[in-house]
Amino acid sequence: MAHFPVMSAEVIEYLALRKESRVADMTAGLGGHSKQIAALLDAGVLVMNDRDGESLPEAVENTREFAARIRPTQGVFSTFPKRFEEMGIGRLDAMLFDLGVSMKQLTEPERGFSFRLDGPLDMRMSRDSDTDLTAADVVNTFSEQELANLIYEYGEEWRSRAIARAVVRARPITSTRQLAQLAGHGAGARDTKISPATKTFMALRLFVNREFEELKALLESLPALMAPGARVVALTFHSSEDRIVKQRFQEFQRAGQAKILTKHVVKPSDEETRINPASRSAKLRALEWLAV
Repeated sequence: MAHFPVMSAEVIEYLALRKESRVADMTAGLGGHSKQIAALLDAGVLVMNDRDGESLPEAVENTREFAARIRPTQGVFSTFPKRFEEMGIGRLDAMLFDLGVSMKQLTEPERGFSFRLDGPLDMRMSRDSDTDLTAADVVNTFSEQELANLIYEYGEEWRSRAIARAVVRARPITSTRQLAQLAGHGAGARDTKISPATKTFMALRLFVNREFEELKALLESLPALMAPGARVVALTFHSSEDRIVKQRFQEFQRAGQAKILTKHVVKPSDEETRINPASRSAKLRALEWLAV
């Protein structure tokens, strides 16, 4: 499976790693960024976290040459502080969180993330103990108004009412292909580079996995996790996520707790987006932690 860690050179530059750094990759995925980080460590340690219990073993396998310096752990952002404290590593010198969906999730139809591959409407980042709510539960039980609000708020889809109306009229909906067709019809014809179903699928994924809430929990935990001089690098792929990160970083800076390193958001180069089109919406922000 082809895997391209997004803006890898920029990520490494802003993390400013030392051989003894204590680092957390909060969204290991298939281990692309983790492998590059671990290769730069010697006496340091990489805490390799992922919410997805099906992806983490692959990340461990893909980084096995650096296994001695990697501590894998599984769970949502909000449970990380407790798990990290139990490791007894001390405060972190660097943290990365890449909020994109992993290629593994997108290319396995049974996960229900892709509108291009037919599968059950699941969309859970973790199918073991994370959450019982699936996308099928949402589209088949929420009221038309609730669906419209969800699609608009989480997906920033201006045709959310038409999409919600089409979905409710076609219930029950059991497959990603069925939902994609309904969302496409509801969104209408567009002259864009993305599928008209994209924003509806994104909205459901964000809602089912409580991704905004988990991101906010991680940002709130930074004062207890980061050492003075530590770097935090965030990769976002959605304007609402980027806004959450930007505003919280600004709050930390105003409080004198941190310094923003990216005056303007960093975006992938034209060459990267040509090689890896999935990176085109990525935005990188970086922060240097000042306070304990």
